[in-house]
Parts: sequence; C-alpha cells; structure tokens
Amino acid sequence: MTETFRHSGEYPQQQSSAPVHHGGTRGAFPPPPAHAPEAPQAPAPRRRRARGPAALLAAVAVAAAVIGGGTAYGVQTLTDRDGGTTAASTDVVPTSKKGTVAGVAEAVSPSIVEISATTGQGKSTGSGVITTSGGEIITNNHVIAGASSIKVRTDDGKTYDAEVVGTDSKKDLALIQLKDASGLKPASLGSSENVKVGDEVVAIGSPEGLTGTVTSGIVSALDRDVTVSTGDGQEQPQDPQGGWPFEFDGRQFNGDTGSSKTTYKALQTDASLNPGNSGGALIDMNGNIIGINSAMYSPSSSGQGTGESASGSVGLGFAIPIDTVKDDLGKLRSGSKT
Repeated sequence: MTETFRHSGEYPQQQSSAPVHHGGTRGAFPPPPAHAPEAPQAPAPRRRRARGPAALLAAVAVAAAVIGGGTAYGVQTLTDRDGGTTAASTDVVPTSKKGTVAGVAEAVSPSIVEISATTGQGKSTGSGVITTSGGEIITNNHVIAGASSIKVRTDDGKTYDAEVVGTDSKKDLALIQLKDASGLKPASLGSSENVKVGDEVVAIGSPEGLTGTVTSGIVSALDRDVTVSTGDGQEQPQDPQGGWPFEFDGRQFNGDTGSSKTTYKALQTDASLNPGNSGGALIDMNGNIIGINSAMYSPSSSGQGTGESASGSVGLGFAIPIDTVKDDLGKLRSGSKT
C-alpha cells in the first residue's frame, strides 16, 4: 500500500496586535485593532505507518522478494496451492538445477537400488527405494515374492544381503532390510495428493539389470484401476519378456495374472518403464518420490503374421501413489506379512 503524505504549507503571517504609536499620554491604552487577530492554524497531523500483524506480513513479503533465490524456492515447496503444508517439504534438488531431469537424477539416484531375488524358478531383477539411512527399502511385493535370498546393489556399487521385513500383497508392496548397512541416503517421500495430469516426472530403476537407468515423461492419468497378481504360487512373471502380468480395463497384459490378484488405484505415466523398473521410483521435478513403479505394458509381439515384432516400453506405465505407500509403512515395519 502506497501512502500519500500532504506537503506542509506555509502558514499565513499574523498581523501585530496593535499599531505602534509614538508619543501620546503616558498610561493611555492604545485603541483596539480593527479586526480580531486570527488564531494560528495547527499543522495537519501526519498519518502513522501501519503497525502490527499487517505491517509484519508486508515486511516479510518484501524481505522474501529482496532475498530471492533459495529462500523464495523454499517457501514455494513448503506451501501448496491451497495454503496448507505439504509432505513434499524437502529441497532435494539444488536451486540451480531445479526443474531439470539432470538435477533430479543427480539428487535422487543415490536413493535407488537394484534388487536381485533368487527363487525356486531362477532369478528376477527389480528396483527399490531407500527409506532410512540404515538400509530400509520399499519395493513391490512381486519383486521379492517367494525369494530364498535377496541381494541389493546400491548406487555406489556396494552389494548387501537383505531380508524381508513385511509384505502386503494386496497393495503389491514389500519392505526389506539390508544387513550391516549404514550411512545410506534415504529418499524424500513426497505426496501424491496434488499430482496432476501433465506434471513432469522422472523414473529411476534397473530395467533389464541396467542399474540407475533414468527416464522422463509426464503423468498421463490418475486413479487407474490396475490389477496385478499377489505373487502366491507365482514367483516369476509368466511372460519374462513382457514384465509382470497385470490387468487393466478387463484386459490382461504380459501374460495371465492367475487366480490370486489385487486391484489398486495407480498413477499412469509415459516415462519409459521396462522389466526391472518394478519397485523403483517415480519422482517429481523437486526430487520427491510420488509413486513406486509397479506395472508396465511391454508387448512381446505385434506383427500378427506379418513377421514384425516389438518389445520394450510403449509409454504405458503405472505406479502405486506414494500416499498409499506411506499409509502402509507402519504395517510393513511391524512385520506384517499378508
């Protein structure tokens, strides 16, 4: 608010109270003035500047605008559009690299691992997200279902043995713990509540065992009903070239999901996902995890007699919203295995 102050004017000069007479009778009183003298006008009071909460808020706003840079960015990440605080309150990506895929990859890659599970049918590869510095990792249940041993490779190339802490096959989630691990970099678990179609995202995982692979895209849709096998009696994907079987809109992809399955609401993304990305991270451009990648459509063939074939990502990937994951963490940490 801009204040306008009145300029002080000159006050009219006052006439003397009586004319000066020289000589005359001693003690005589001078005649009264022709007009009574005007009372001097008091200057207009100046308006005081506003004080109190309103002035304090204005001062803070000005200070933030002056400081700019990292401080202004911090305020944006602490407050959502509705004025409330958000879970995604950590400045993971440096201000100078904010909003770039390279910045997200550099900041978050140390928090993503490759998981190798040995089962009675062979070995499978997936990904996971570090949630504590001591080596707690969230991943998909189907990545470790039926595993007799689990090995985890971190971004710096170190390999750890791991054991299952808890599982929730109905949500396709599992929690594992590395043995003798410390000093790891936990990921920042953000919020999926305010994710919108068109938001830019980054995916990090180990497709085909290629540790630390980074892809990018957008959120294509919200609340997709995705059905996956719970893993009961089905440790390996039935279509090894196409990834873990799942259903969407009444159709099956990548093989038969079997009789034991579960459905959850998923984020859809066109970021390239391939077998081995399961359990990895879907990340917003501030470096916060907004989903756990869980299913992708990878057709093993499309020629239908023409001799042509196609495989790999076709831009149809799905992730479990991170709010669903956070709601389940307490149960998983308690050792529940369902």
